[in-house]
Amino acid sequence: MRRTFQPLLLLLTGAGILRVSLFSDIGLRYVKEGLQPFLVASGIVLCALGLIGARRDGLPLLGRRQEHDSPHRDATMQAEHGHDHSHGPRIAWLLLPPALALLLFAPPALGSYTAARDNPKIVEDYERFEPLSAHGPAPLSLTEFIARAQQDDKQSLKGRTVLMQGFVTPREDGTWDLTRLLVACCAADAQSLTVTMHGAKTPPADTWVKVTGTWHPHGALGTTSAALALDVATIERIPEPPVPYIDRAPAVA
Repeated sequence: MRRTFQPLLLLLTGAGILRVSLFSDIGLRYVKEGLQPFLVASGIVLCALGLIGARRDGLPLLGRRQEHDSPHRDATMQAEHGHDHSHGPRIAWLLLPPALALLLFAPPALGSYTAARDNPKIVEDYERFEPLSAHGPAPLSLTEFIARAQQDDKQSLKGRTVLMQGFVTPREDGTWDLTRLLVACCAADAQSLTVTMHGAKTPPADTWVKVTGTWHPHGALGTTSAALALDVATIERIPEPPVPYIDRAPAVA
C-alpha cells in the first residue's frame, strides 16, 4: 500500500465506526450497549490519526504539499536506508472492505442463520422466582421462561398465559422457534435461546414477533424434561428492537 493511501484508509475506517456508533445505534448489532462509548472513542482516534497523517504527507485534501519533496530526495532516502518507506504492507488493504461496508451498507444483526447452527444455551440457575403478574399475559424474557419451565418447582407457568418477543427461526420439521441471542461482549460470542412455537403458521425467517400463549404440555414443569415450547394464542409482528441481543448476565428473578 502506498504511503499516501494510509491516512485515507484510517479516515475511512474511523468514519465508518463513527457512523455506526456515534450517529446511529447500528453498532449495537455488533457489540453490547456498554461498549458503544469505546467504539466512539476508537472512531475519533482513527480519524485524528488519519488527519495527522494526511497533513504530514501533504495530501490535497488539506490544501498543502510537504516542502522539499522531490524524486531525488526520495531516491536518496531509499538508498541510505536500503528500502522504500513510501509503501506499507499490502495486507492493510484488507481494512478497506469492512470500512466501506460500515459506511455504505452496515451488516445486519445476527439472526436465524446463526441460531439454526448453534446449540441452544442452557440458562444459569435462578436464585428465586418472583410471582407472575396477576392479570393479563405475564411478560417474560425467553431466559426467564426457560428457567421457570426447567427450574421452578412451584410450576408457576402451569395454566398461565405469557407474553414473549423474539425473532423467527424456522425448524426443519415445519415448526419454528422464537429466538433471542445472548452476548457477553459482542456478536462474536453470541449464543441462542429458543422456545418452540406450536399452533401458528411459520412467519418469514428473522421476522420479529410478539407472541402470547401457554406452556406446551410435554414433560414435567420444574424439571429438565419440561418442553421449552409454547402453544401460541396470538402473534404480532413488531420492529426489530434497537438492542437486538440479551446481555448474558447472572440470572436473578
